[in-house]
Amino acid sequence: MGTTRENGSLYTKIDGKVAIVEFGHPAGNSFAAELLHRLTDELQKLSENGAISVIVLKSEGDRAFCGGASFDELMTVSALEEGKEFFNGFANVINAMRKCKKVIVGRVHGKAVGGGVGLAAACDYVFASVDASIKLSELAIGIAPLVIAPAVERKIGKAAISELALSPTEWKNAYWAKEKGLFSKVFDNIKELDEELGFFTRKLASYNPEALLEMKKTLWEGTSHWDTLLTERAAISGKLVLSEFTKKTLSKFKKQ
Repeated sequence: MGTTRENGSLYTKIDGKVAIVEFGHPAGNSFAAELLHRLTDELQKLSENGAISVIVLKSEGDRAFCGGASFDELMTVSALEEGKEFFNGFANVINAMRKCKKVIVGRVHGKAVGGGVGLAAACDYVFASVDASIKLSELAIGIAPLVIAPAVERKIGKAAISELALSPTEWKNAYWAKEKGLFSKVFDNIKELDEELGFFTRKLASYNPEALLEMKKTLWEGTSHWDTLLTERAAISGKLVLSEFTKKTLSKFKKQ
């Protein structure tokens, strides 16, 4: 059973030196602004927790991993500052993942759309199921995946992100995502995925925490300007969501 809370849910469970962070939302595990804020705060808190070495990021249920931005909230944006603030939520989460002192392992059990792809890209290592197809659907509704683009491009490169972003209605399967470098491992079923994930994270958490931190810093070299860059991208996205084109498209979706 998934959460029924309209702002979503967020739970953290500590298992030895591994923190398991699970988010959920009744609309396909999409992100409402409040949930983005809570995830950012939680990651910042766990970053300073000396008792843990590894974070697992997962979502509720057995269907979608993450539906991206909350459609309902996108439709209520009526001012520039509001739009910027909403997309800043994604910027803050990605920057919190980037600056987190712990290695973050993603568990992508199902489909990921838009911001969900960005979330997977900001993980340091990703376990995925064969059902974890991905899509950047933003252009289809009149916006663009600007805030998450640096994180996605860092993993899969410019050619692959253009292939994804410019075909916003086309799903790419989990093996495509693995081949491009977004996913580290793909499993045929959830049971196998979870067994391997448990084994992998326990082993990872047994290594020297200082060495893990230094490795993490190395993986994210050259991204220190993202605090500014992602905020600038959030402002552009906020402007796009208010455009006539986007408003018309969103209202069509609402009527469907």
